Amino acid sequence: MGRLANMNRPAAVEIAYEGMRFLITHNPTNATLNKFTEELKKFEVSTLVRVCDATYDKAPVEKGGIEVVRAERISTEPNAS
Repeated sequence: MGRLANMNRPAAVEIAYEGMRFLITHNPTNATLNKFTEELKKFEVSTLVRVCDATYDKAPVEKGGIEVVRAERISTEPNAS
């Protein structure tokens, strides 16, 4: 089952916009973290922004020289006046 689960992971997608680069990826697990970190390094990622709940320990990623930060939730509610 583990091998089949890995096959369902989409490939990383790189988006360039106005001099910035974004890499959209799946969320890894501790079991896939080494391969995931190597993939980030191939794309020269310096900062990883988590937008989903954490599914892995960020320490090994940071040890690899990649900063890990949590994105703030963006509210779709109008501002109260």
